[in-house]
Amino acid sequence: MTDPPACVVSSEGDVLRIRIKAVAGSRQSGIAGLLGDRLKVRVSAPPEAGRANDAVRQLLASSFGVAGRDVLLVSGAASRDKVLDIRGEPTALAVRLKTILADEHRS
Repeated sequence: MTDPPACVVSSEGDVLRIRIKAVAGSRQSGIAGLLGDRLKVRVSAPPEAGRANDAVRQLLASSFGVAGRDVLLVSGAASRDKVLDIRGEPTALAVRLKTILADEHRS
């Protein structure tokens, strides 16, 4: 991946590791763009019993066009600041991330 966005920790093999800032209990779920070195993600699920983490994983899976099992929470289970691995075809993941960021920038 050339010139990766600030939220990308690494891209090795078929895994894209990204930093996110999760906001649970939002009115609407969605990706809000970059916030410093993190991808800001809003989910309507409450931050209790792992519901928000599951919602973040599902939102990212849907946004990147991968199965839910292909999004793994690496760190930050009890924090707003999280690191997740997204498994998929590297070029497709890179293109999708750039598209997501471009779409959010236009909004």
